[in-house]
Amino acid sequence: MPFKRINHERIWVPIALFFMLTLSFFSTVFDVYANQDATAISKDIAQLFPSATRVGPVDNKLPVIPVYQLNELLGYAFESDDFTHFMGFSGQTINLLIGIDTQGVFTGLKILNHNEPIFLHGLGEQPMFRFIKQYQGHSIKERFIINARAKTSLDTTYFDGITRATISVLVINDTVIASALKVAREKLEGFVAPSQIIVDPEHFQPQSFEQLLANNYINHWQLTREHALAIAETSSATLANEISSLSQEDNHFVDIYFAFVNIPIIGKNLLGEQEYQRLLDNLKPGEHALMAFNRGSYAFVSEDFIPQTVPNRLSAVQDTLPVDIRDIDFYSYYDPSFALTVPDFDEIKVFRIKSQSGFELNKTLSLSLAVNYNQSFLSKQQYKFSVDSTLPDALFIQQENTASLDETQPLWVNIWITRSAEILILGSYLTFLIFLFIKQEAIAKHARITHRLRFLSLIFVIAFIGFYTQGQLSVVNIYTLLLSLWHGFNIEVFLLDPIIFILWLFVFITLFLWGRGMFCGWLCPFGAMQELMGLVANKLKIKQLKIKPHHHKTAQKIKYVLLILLVGSAFYSLTLAEKLAEVEPFKTSITLNFVRYWPFVLYVVILLALSLKIHKFYCRYLCPLGAGLAIVGHFPLFKWLRRRDECGSPCQLCRNKKCDIDAINQDGSIDYGECIQCLECLVTIESPKQCVVNKYASKAIRTISPEQIKRLNCHEQSI
Repeated sequence: MPFKRINHERIWVPIALFFMLTLSFFSTVFDVYANQDATAISKDIAQLFPSATRVGPVDNKLPVIPVYQLNELLGYAFESDDFTHFMGFSGQTINLLIGIDTQGVFTGLKILNHNEPIFLHGLGEQPMFRFIKQYQGHSIKERFIINARAKTSLDTTYFDGITRATISVLVINDTVIASALKVAREKLEGFVAPSQIIVDPEHFQPQSFEQLLANNYINHWQLTREHALAIAETSSATLANEISSLSQEDNHFVDIYFAFVNIPIIGKNLLGEQEYQRLLDNLKPGEHALMAFNRGSYAFVSEDFIPQTVPNRLSAVQDTLPVDIRDIDFYSYYDPSFALTVPDFDEIKVFRIKSQSGFELNKTLSLSLAVNYNQSFLSKQQYKFSVDSTLPDALFIQQENTASLDETQPLWVNIWITRSAEILILGSYLTFLIFLFIKQEAIAKHARITHRLRFLSLIFVIAFIGFYTQGQLSVVNIYTLLLSLWHGFNIEVFLLDPIIFILWLFVFITLFLWGRGMFCGWLCPFGAMQELMGLVANKLKIKQLKIKPHHHKTAQKIKYVLLILLVGSAFYSLTLAEKLAEVEPFKTSITLNFVRYWPFVLYVVILLALSLKIHKFYCRYLCPLGAGLAIVGHFPLFKWLRRRDECGSPCQLCRNKKCDIDAINQDGSIDYGECIQCLECLVTIESPKQCVVNKYASKAIRTISPEQIKRLNCHEQSI
């Protein structure tokens, strides 16, 4: 029978269709499988992981979101507030969304929430965004230093900081690193928490198997059949029956040798150099290898044990916490090889203890061997035989503290140390102020010296305390303190800026001693700036505008209204309060050096220009900080600005001519709630040439007779 010619086109067409349908089917199945636990990818996470196709559910134990590309785990996304609580300059945390890949490399960061005033109402947020972008592509394992002056270390990553936002930047850095490390230690391989106790790498000497055993480097756990039965009978008769069926009369029920073969003196002696190195190649940094071989009747792994899994019989515990041990299938392609003669064994396994487990070699390990038995038809029970083992102290040494000061001490301590020179200079100036106020009468007798000290003090406060150290106190500090007391006080928030902390501590103490004048007259940079404007006006002979007394008293109340408004708004919304705090010109003038959006600069220029005509206009009528200080320091302990009986009656010289701030009452007394203690009134009293009382004290006082007084009164009535 002749063969028919085959039509190849008719054959290939159905075959092609079959393959296309098959591929389509498997593609559909794969997509369904790949997305079975998927959720929608948020825009923020998509920015951190551009190649992501899905995200898994939030981890039940750790608030992290696994991110996938199909079935491949790309890394994890998490919020820093779930792991750290470093307070920023605002008194609140800076919450970031952070992405790290499976190797601990930052895939990106995004600011979710913050209330840092310097970024919200000063420099803007772009510098902060540029700063956090520097972390992208760097590993958590790297050592980061911000704004280093000398970049000499080869194993260090240096990041540029942000001028005038040093504290906020350091808080961001601590937040990023601390939260990322916590996630890495829990979710990633090769990350282990630092320990002060480590295995001595130099501790090695050749030893036989018997010596290793005698020195407790290798542990031998034995439990005879009789002993096991005796234990079982006190627990359950069915357990005893189970042990009888599992054990042999001529053999120990449990007979296991186990040792941590990653320790050099154990591994090198037992395995030899080559096999020991092969073991280390199978381990990741920080991991431990527990080798166990069995000689007893009851094996530590069951017959159905699957390599590279967790044994269902053998378990480990340290400090009441389970230690995860997993077989590494070390002898899958290699036969067991030893450098020493070891006892015969029936089964050998090497188990891995992961680095992130928190396990420490120097602590006691409890090893348990479980026996399952049927208590009844419907009830299955388990009994665990356990043994404790502790490695000798000779194996370990105290870890040398090679970490830098930045890594071993709190952030605020590091800041204080780095700013020690500034702290010393400020401390010296504050000591000078204490001396000046104690000796004010003696110093005021020398008008020229007092005026020079006053002028130099103004320059120092503006240049050093203001522009250089950024030590301008603000009403924001007041409601930050109040909010901290309301929500739970944390002194570390305030210790982050040593200059501000020292100034506030000093001002708070001196408020009760001398009133608000110590700060407002001798420590406030913007106040000093206004006073210099007054000196300029005096040199230029600009005529001063005197406010009528009743208008002056009314205007003084404005700053108290502003204080109440600001503090009240802070408890409603910190962001709103920070915006309203722009009534203070400090940020524009001192913090940002007038480099700001023009309306803010114009506002400050107007205030300074007003100071040419009205002495310290802002301090007198608008400053909410001054109002707060005036309330606390209204009744100082020491009222050392000397007054004379003639002050106010009849003499009004100091009130009308010398006190530019209008802090002397009509009766000659000092209003310490408004006084800035410039000492000008004291200089006048102590000067024989200036004080009118001294000038006319030696002259006879002309008296007027009653008849003359009666005539004068009649004259006034007729007028």
